[in-house]
Amino acid sequence: MNATLHIIGVGPGDPDLLTRKALRTLEECPVIATPKGSQDGSSTALSIVKQALPLNGKEIIELYFPMKKIHLDSAPAEEVQEAWEKAALQILRFMAEGKDVVFPTLGDPAIYSTGYYLYETILSLQPETRVKFIPGISAMSSCSAATSIPICLGDDKLAVIPATFSGEQLRQTLESFDTIVLMKVHRVLDRIIALLSELNLLEKAVLVEKAGMKEENIRTDLSSITEQVHYFSTIIVRKRSGWKR
Repeated sequence: MNATLHIIGVGPGDPDLLTRKALRTLEECPVIATPKGSQDGSSTALSIVKQALPLNGKEIIELYFPMKKIHLDSAPAEEVQEAWEKAALQILRFMAEGKDVVFPTLGDPAIYSTGYYLYETILSLQPETRVKFIPGISAMSSCSAATSIPICLGDDKLAVIPATFSGEQLRQTLESFDTIVLMKVHRVLDRIIALLSELNLLEKAVLVEKAGMKEENIRTDLSSITEQVHYFSTIIVRKRSGWKR
C-alpha cells in the first residue's frame, strides 16, 4: 500500500489558523475522512475546512465517533471500539485504492484527540499503514491569545486536564499547579465554579466559549454564569502574578 493517512489539526475554529502545511495537505488529498460526535450531526472540523478551501471533486466521508469517556487503563465501551474499527476499515478501503486520506481534527491531534484512537486502531488492523501527523493550534493556545493570559511563564507548573475528573483529582490539581487548563467544562461547570470559589480561585479564572470562532465569548466573572455554556468551552486558571490581564 503506497497511500498515506494524514491526521491533521485544523485549529480551534478560525480557518485562518490552519497551518500552511495542513492547508496544502487538504488541497492535495483526494479523500477527506472527518469525525463527528453524533450519528445525525455534522463535523465541526469539516466546517472549518470548508471555510478554508473549495472541496470540489473530493470524496468526503463523515465518521461517527461516540462521545464517551475513555479510560486508558481499561478497554473502551463496545460501541466505541466498534466505531473506531468501522472508521478504520472505511479509511483503509480508500487507501487500498492508492488514495491518500486526510483526517482533520479540532485543535491539535496530540491533545485529547480522536486522531490517536484512529491511528492505533488502524495499525492494529494493518501495521504497515503509513500515517503522518500534522500539528495544529490548540484550543488552549487560542484561549490564551484571546484573553492575553499566558499559559506558563518562568518556573510555572502547568496542568491540562478534563474538568470531568473526580472532585478530589481536580482539587489536588488546582492546589498543586500554577496554571490549570480545564477542558470539557460544559457539563460540570456548577461543580467547577463551586470548587474554584472554595479555593479562592474564581478571580484567577477565565472561561472562553468557542475560542477562535466567530461566536467567541470571554467570561471573566464565572459566578455570574447561570446558563449552559457551549460544548467548546475552556477555563484557564492562572494563580501566579507577573502578567497583567
